[in-house]
Amino acid sequence: MPFAFALARRQDIIRRFDTHTPPSAEPRTMPIWVDADACPAVVKDMLYRAARRTGVPLTLVANAFLRVPPSPLIRAIQVPAGFDAADQLIVERVAAGDLVITADIPLAAAVLEKNAHALDPRGNWFTPGTIDERLRMRSMLDQLRASGVDTGGPAAFSPRDGKTFAGELDRWLARHAPRE
Repeated sequence: MPFAFALARRQDIIRRFDTHTPPSAEPRTMPIWVDADACPAVVKDMLYRAARRTGVPLTLVANAFLRVPPSPLIRAIQVPAGFDAADQLIVERVAAGDLVITADIPLAAAVLEKNAHALDPRGNWFTPGTIDERLRMRSMLDQLRASGVDTGGPAAFSPRDGKTFAGELDRWLARHAPRE
């Protein structure tokens, strides 16, 4: 049987490195991408547990060093400091069906253009039907701030926000996590 084992091993290696293997040959697990610079720690903790529980790959992208739990499913990418460097990396690497966790409206818009999903850390989905309105509102608030108007900021992250996020994440994972 050593020959059969060697043949099976060789086929496995070819399948992993052959760029001409049809996409349907192995189902792709939809990964989760996190715009981690402003993501609340409680949300990151939920995502770490979800990745371990479901087997969904999790990638956190930030300008600063991130300490993540040791797991082959969880990784952190540190990008150079710069305007929207983390956002640009996520947009370059995200694929249709992936999930991106972000509060950044322009990043959410770019992700939706690539047919990926976008969820904010408070559990609100960005959708093609709502993204234009959110971009217009953001632009209007930027103009008001530039003219000196104090527009305030978002409310503090609450336990209710965390619960809403956890529920929406669980629903997404139920539809997209790998099945055993």
